[in-house]
Amino acid sequence: MAKVTRDDVARLAGTSTAVVSYVINNGPRPVAPATRERVVNAIKELGYRPDRVAQAMASRRTDLIGMIVPDARQPFFGEMAHAVEQAAAERGKMVLVGNSDYRDEREVHYLRAFLGMRVSGLILVSQGMSERAAAEIEAWDARVVLLHERPEAIDDVAVVTDDIGGAQLATRHLLEHGYAYVACLGGVESTPAVGDPVADHVEGWRRAMQESGRSVEGRLFQAPYNRYDAYRVSLELLAGPDRPPAIFCSTDDQAIGVLRAARELRIDVPGELAVAGFDDVKEAALTDPPLTTVYSDRPAMARSAVDLVLDDSLRVAGSRRERLKQFPSALVVRRSCGCE
Repeated sequence: MAKVTRDDVARLAGTSTAVVSYVINNGPRPVAPATRERVVNAIKELGYRPDRVAQAMASRRTDLIGMIVPDARQPFFGEMAHAVEQAAAERGKMVLVGNSDYRDEREVHYLRAFLGMRVSGLILVSQGMSERAAAEIEAWDARVVLLHERPEAIDDVAVVTDDIGGAQLATRHLLEHGYAYVACLGGVESTPAVGDPVADHVEGWRRAMQESGRSVEGRLFQAPYNRYDAYRVSLELLAGPDRPPAIFCSTDDQAIGVLRAARELRIDVPGELAVAGFDDVKEAALTDPPLTTVYSDRPAMARSAVDLVLDDSLRVAGSRRERLKQFPSALVVRRSCGCE
């Protein structure tokens, strides 16, 4: 059976191939309703399927959005990727996801791969963009939106939550329970990259401690972001002679690791140890006890990131379009902090 072409559709609809293209692509020129209806009916009757690859080659853009995350196995990044995929689907786009595994070379690998596929844009979820990644983006003149990372350069486009404010809320809440102090599980970097959200979580904890007149000296502990390594770090911390009365964790995944370590050491939470996290992943409501944490509106952040990465006005010099979108964070109180 011969392949149905755009010429066939135009012939049956009694119009030109250009008009057929306008109907399929919803522009760039308007089409009269009656003509549009004839074209749509002809497409259905003939079973015509547009060649998206050819369209992409002609327009130099595809219906794809590239997204790079550190590790989709971690609940926060998995949920964020799912939210971006849903938002993109609502706008007729598909998402390609790559995991950098917190390695600069893998981040650059996916940048090159996705840009080589002529994606409409890139959404980069990072713990701080590397110099190599920044150079690659500049070389390709790529449209990129940073998600979950504060921008370093004034021209960067980013969508974030109030990381510092959220960490302050959680730490203050723990202190209001009367604990002598609150320890913090930060990240693995002693000097994190600019824009790293975990660095902002640590800064929020630091501010809350200092405004209450408490010292932070010796109370910040380095731990990987995932629950498994955080569990191993927590076993040593909680078994030591200076076990903290309360811990604020930079991620919920870390907090889940702390809860597991406490259970193994027969430390009652929250009776002997209070715990709070950050992100409000779905699993936080199901831990034992349920985890007090900080909520970030991932669906709204995802929609904003997709809208920004598809916004052509941001490519125009001097555009007044808002380049940084910050969403508020909110404390979600459950039982791990000592509340009933």
